[in-house]
Amino acid sequence: MPTLCKPAVSVPEYVVTMEDTLEFAEKVHGGKPQLQLALRLIQNTGVRKRHIVQPIEEALRHPGFEERNRIYESESKKRCPEVIEQALANAALNTDDIDAIIYVSCTGFLMPSLTAWLINTMGFRYDTRQIPIAQLGCAAGGAAINRAQEFCAAHPESNVLIVACELCSLCYQPGDDAVGSLLSDGLFGDAVAAAVVRGSGGVGVALERNSSYLIPDTEEWISYAVRDTGFHFQLDRRVPGTMEPLAPVLRELAANHGWDVRNLGFYIIHAGGPRILDDLAKFLDVDRENFRYSWATLTEYGNIASAVVFDALRRLFDDDLLRTGATGVIAGFGPGITAEMAVGSWTADPAETMDRVQLDALTSSIQ
Repeated sequence: MPTLCKPAVSVPEYVVTMEDTLEFAEKVHGGKPQLQLALRLIQNTGVRKRHIVQPIEEALRHPGFEERNRIYESESKKRCPEVIEQALANAALNTDDIDAIIYVSCTGFLMPSLTAWLINTMGFRYDTRQIPIAQLGCAAGGAAINRAQEFCAAHPESNVLIVACELCSLCYQPGDDAVGSLLSDGLFGDAVAAAVVRGSGGVGVALERNSSYLIPDTEEWISYAVRDTGFHFQLDRRVPGTMEPLAPVLRELAANHGWDVRNLGFYIIHAGGPRILDDLAKFLDVDRENFRYSWATLTEYGNIASAVVFDALRRLFDDDLLRTGATGVIAGFGPGITAEMAVGSWTADPAETMDRVQLDALTSSIQ
C-alpha cells in the first residue's frame, strides 16, 4: 500500500506580521471604500505572520508580469532542491529511486515545467515521469497526494516525489482594490514543500482510498483573471460557506471505507481561512482542536495554498503521538470549487513498531 512519508517544508526569510499587513494596506489602499471591510476581514483571519520571498517594500512594487515570472523561476530553482533533498531523506530514498515527480504550483508559470530542470540538475533518472499540475490552486496538494497514490497502484513498487512551490506574494496587485483581492493580500504566504509517496515500505500515512468532488456551478467563485499585470485573484463571498455541502462528501468517503469521520485519529485539512476550519469541524461534528495542525499552519504561515496539507502533515509527524493503525483524513479545497480527499492509516516500519511495543511493555511493568 502506498505510504505518504514525512514532508519537508521551507518558508522564506522575510516575515510579514499582521501589524505590517494592516499598516501597508492603509498606506497603499487608503481612502478606498472597501478598505475598512477588508481590514476587518484580514484581522479575523487569525494569521499572525507570513513569510515572503522578497522584502515587503519590494513585494509591494509591481515590476511587471515578465519580471514577476522571472523572480518566480529564480526563487523556485533556489529553494526547491534543499526541500526535495530533505523529503527524500525523510523517505530513506535517493533520486534514483523516484519514478515520477508531481510538481504543483499556481503562482508562476514555466514551460517546460520545473520538473525538467529538477531531473537535469538533481540527478533524477531521465525516464522519470513528469506530472505538473498548475490550475487546481489550493486543492493541488490533495490532488497530488491522490494522483501519487493512483500512480503507485498502477505501477507497483514505484515511488513518487511531490513538490509544491507556492510564491503567493508574487501575485500581489497594488492596483486591485476588490475586497477579495485585499483579503488575499493579508491571508496568503509563500512556502515550498515536498514529500514522497513510497510504493512499499516507509513510515507515515498508508493511503487507502481517495475521492474528488466538484461543487456544481461554482467555477467562478475562486479564480484568476489573467491580465497584462499578471494573475489577479478573485474570491467570491460565498466561498466560506462551501464546507456545508462538502462535509457530507467527506463523511461518505470515510463511511465507504468503513470508518466514522467523527472518530478518526488525525485530520489534515486545508487551512483556507478560519471559517473553513470552523465550519468543517461543525458540519462533521468534530472538535475544532482536532484540526490543530491546520490551525497552526494558518496562524504561523498563513494560507500557503497547495503546501498547506504538507505543512500540517509535517506538524503531525513532529508531534510523534500516533500509533500504528491510527486512522485519518487528508483534504484539500480549491478552485472549482474542488475537493481532493484521502483516507489512510498510520504505518511504521517493523523496527519502530517493535521498539514502541517493547517501550509500552516496559512502562506497564514499571507501573
